[in-house]
Amino acid sequence: MASELNKLKSLLKDDVNEYHKTFTSILTSNVTLVDRIAKYIVKHKGKGLRPLIVLLSARMIGKPNQNTYIVAAAIELLHTATLVHDDVVDNADVRRRFPSINAIWKNKVSVLLGDYLLAKSLIGATNTGQLEVMNILAETSKRMSKGELLQIEKSRKLNITEREYFQMISDKTAALISACCELGVITVSENEKERQALKNYGENLGIAFQIVDDLLDYKGKQSIVGKPVGADLKENKITLPLILSLEKASGGEKRTIRNLLKKGASDKDVQRIIAFCENNGGIKAATEAIRKYADKAKNSILEMPESPYKTTALDFVEYVVNRKN
Repeated sequence: MASELNKLKSLLKDDVNEYHKTFTSILTSNVTLVDRIAKYIVKHKGKGLRPLIVLLSARMIGKPNQNTYIVAAAIELLHTATLVHDDVVDNADVRRRFPSINAIWKNKVSVLLGDYLLAKSLIGATNTGQLEVMNILAETSKRMSKGELLQIEKSRKLNITEREYFQMISDKTAALISACCELGVITVSENEKERQALKNYGENLGIAFQIVDDLLDYKGKQSIVGKPVGADLKENKITLPLILSLEKASGGEKRTIRNLLKKGASDKDVQRIIAFCENNGGIKAATEAIRKYADKAKNSILEMPESPYKTTALDFVEYVVNRKN
């Protein structure tokens, strides 16, 4: 999997270098504490998938420019802001196998830093001078918040439906990946058909990405995933494998599983719930759903002109489907 990601970074090497310069410039402040935490974020940043998607989308259509690099940085700042806030909400001590911002600098600083990163993201959008960029980023931020709030509401009631689940992941995850693709395009082109094609690619890729992420909670390894297996279950986050399994279960089984979640699932309970999902076909069905949305993503861009970037975008779908962390 790492080799596929390295191929993408190699293909976009010059663009990635320009993006990093822009990101560092936007993130820098004149506040010592902010800069110290910013250095920590940069040192322990993730794979940077979302900026890569911005750059790849732009390259499929034309030649990236400074606005493309600003947009890629704004997207990464928005994404990082949500992760910082998520760690506060979840009281998470670990992020990407390292202590979270929340664990080191505590809640107050974490919340304010998340706000700062969000503000920097929106300022970056205004610096493009493109109203569409600002509108898309603002709408994406709203959708992400709405998706997270729906998840919190449903984790309290333990009554999320399959339809609500897909609405939730569309808002909290797919919205940002879709925005990556759409924003990449509009920085280099005004072609509406190309814009819609890449937007659809991102939306379906994002849905597949989140189902993979949720499935890793059932069959991943902590050393690889970077968080304990079953962590979502312990936080009452009911995702697709369990939703689909509960649909097939008897009334008694449903009550038993929901009671395990209500009382706070132990490690033993988590293993029981995972076995329940395996026996009721939830894990298999979730895996099939990943392929369905992966194929939708690929089909969205099949009519795009042939290029190394299109080929890479198609291969990238498989990277997402097969990722282990």
